[in-house]
Amino acid sequence: MTVNADVSHDMTLHVRDHCLCLHAQRAARALARRFDDALRPLGLTNGQFSLMMALNRPKPPPMGPVAALLAMDRTTLTAAVKPLSRRGLVLVLPDPRDRRGRRLALTEEGRGLLARALPVWVETHAAVEAGLAGIDADALRAGLKALS
Repeated sequence: MTVNADVSHDMTLHVRDHCLCLHAQRAARALARRFDDALRPLGLTNGQFSLMMALNRPKPPPMGPVAALLAMDRTTLTAAVKPLSRRGLVLVLPDPRDRRGRRLALTEEGRGLLARALPVWVETHAAVEAGLAGIDADALRAGLKALS
């Protein structure tokens, strides 16, 4: 059986214009850059901000649920926590129910930085939504949640 290895340029253009994965990746990168730029004066990336928000709970959460919320595996979460831990923003604690497990907690310094970062996020987020003229942001969120 012979397989034609040529893909037409028309098909390339179709994929470029219709691929949900490509457009989601491009949008995610553009949003990440925008939030990284906004949070940089505080010494945070958008990913670090999201991680710290995920830890902003009454009780320190186990790593598994935090990793699931952030759509990352535990190894990636461990790597993401290390710089925040070194800066004294996050504590990695033994799980009192299972000594093999770990729980994550914001330190006082971490909570303070998160409180300073939140207005930056609010302002940046409002600007992003304002730039979505004619697009229902709630419908966009619902669609993105459905994909994740």
